[in-house]
Amino acid sequence: MPPSRSGQIKHWTALLLVSLLPVLAACDGLSPTPHTNSTSIPSAAVGATELGLVVNTRDPISRRIADYYIAKRRIPAANVVRIAFAPGRNILPPGEFRLLKTTVDRQMPAGVQVLALAWTAPYRVGCMSVTTAFAAGFDAEFCAATCNPTRASPYFNSNSRRPFDDFGWRPAMLLAGRDSAMVEALIDRGVAADNSQPPGTGYLVSTSDRARNVRARYFNGIKLLQSDRFRLLITRRNILQYRDDVMFYFTGLKQVEKLTTNTFLPGAIADHLTSSGGQLLASGGQMSSLRWLEAGATGSYGAVTEPCNFVEKFPRPDIVIDRYLNGETLIEAYWKSVEWPGQGVFIGEPLATPFRQAPAL
Repeated sequence: MPPSRSGQIKHWTALLLVSLLPVLAACDGLSPTPHTNSTSIPSAAVGATELGLVVNTRDPISRRIADYYIAKRRIPAANVVRIAFAPGRNILPPGEFRLLKTTVDRQMPAGVQVLALAWTAPYRVGCMSVTTAFAAGFDAEFCAATCNPTRASPYFNSNSRRPFDDFGWRPAMLLAGRDSAMVEALIDRGVAADNSQPPGTGYLVSTSDRARNVRARYFNGIKLLQSDRFRLLITRRNILQYRDDVMFYFTGLKQVEKLTTNTFLPGAIADHLTSSGGQLLASGGQMSSLRWLEAGATGSYGAVTEPCNFVEKFPRPDIVIDRYLNGETLIEAYWKSVEWPGQGVFIGEPLATPFRQAPAL
């Protein structure tokens, strides 16, 4: 049946917007990013057999989290690598890290494509995030001296389903929380999310903080392109409260108030663009990204060193929403949305897949 006239208008408007995105990006000093056709994305997502779990044997909480995750996600024993380092530190020295990574690389089966790290700290290796360090190795080109670009990810907005095979990278995510009970609840939310097709809402919050509101430029395009398959609301109030259907929540503020008044659905992704959200256990004037997980989100992201407000150093809401809705896992969709990931740490339950179609009976 041919589309209606209103449908044709919407279709061509969407195509026009997509064609203009590279031009607008160039005007804003951003890297142009072609829109990915949904039909070209692989239907299968990474699963437990392709996930490697890294455990710190000197940390009893890490061991407890690992045991719980292995049981809940049925992680193969061969995919579990145990390393040992002194716990209680936020930052690992690069030299010590390289020895640990050598152990992981040597013992991890070749078919493993992504990693879960069973701890909250350390979240940094020298000047870069621990998740990027485990993904690609320590490299000072991932770090920025003041406000500068950093090394880019080849995985960014790609259709790769096997990043280790394709790029030699194993994207990593911290199973993070202030205690083991919080991480176990996080894991339970990730498992509960699978194939749930949640009828929630994505909240795109355009704030009054001009320096941290730089991702708002994508919001109108996201709503236009995704409105046929998911409910998205753009709000210009700094505070979102008393919502019971939060699936996506993207904002830009130092502190995000009223988080606990909202209900996050299993598998929800939420983050705030600011300078030090990824300093998970540090005390200071900026909110830790752990607060999102405490409030009920299943995935979040934050900067571990000063990134300045380059959108390339933070998750692109347009990309992560599109790929998540296409059935990719949380770790795949989130990692593919960050072009320069060296200064940002990914936290959450990697295998959560709320929008994957359940297998036919």
